[in-house]
Amino acid sequence: MLIGYARVSTEDQKLRLQRDALKAAGCEKIYREKVSGAAKSFPQRDKLIDFARPGDVVVVWKLDRLGRSLRDLIDTVNALRESKVGFRSLRESIDTTTPAGKLTFHIFGALAEFERDMIRERTRAGLAAARARGQLLGRPRALSPKQVQMATAMLADPAITASQVAEQLGVHRATLYRALKK
Repeated sequence: MLIGYARVSTEDQKLRLQRDALKAAGCEKIYREKVSGAAKSFPQRDKLIDFARPGDVVVVWKLDRLGRSLRDLIDTVNALRESKVGFRSLRESIDTTTPAGKLTFHIFGALAEFERDMIRERTRAGLAAARARGQLLGRPRALSPKQVQMATAMLADPAITASQVAEQLGVHRATLYRALKK
């Protein structure tokens, strides 16, 4: 069975173009979704994956419709493959039910892994260079050393509570306690 998946990112966009292309490709069932690619989950895509059976083929209009990133796309197609479900992208002419389609998809996967490794390497090099320049890394402290000193002095007075000091300094009480521990 050919199962279609169509997704647009905003309510303003229409699914018609994708739906028509999926119907023309022979999809018997089409899952539709209006959700941003930045979303953490795609409920209809998850339903499609649960519905698909061995021998079925999931069809999308374009590769970017199935996943929020190349890594997510590869993970999704690999999950389909493990369930013995094929994948086809109409615009890119990728069909994992054929040897050439499998090769093409594996090349995409290798390129994505290479890109991730390069990003990781550049990030490490940038952090090392910043440390060598003496640059402070990470999130800035919520309280300066002077504010911690002031908080310690204020808490010496038993009439003043930690909640009052935290409120005065504009931080949460837990933040105050963490700063005082250091």
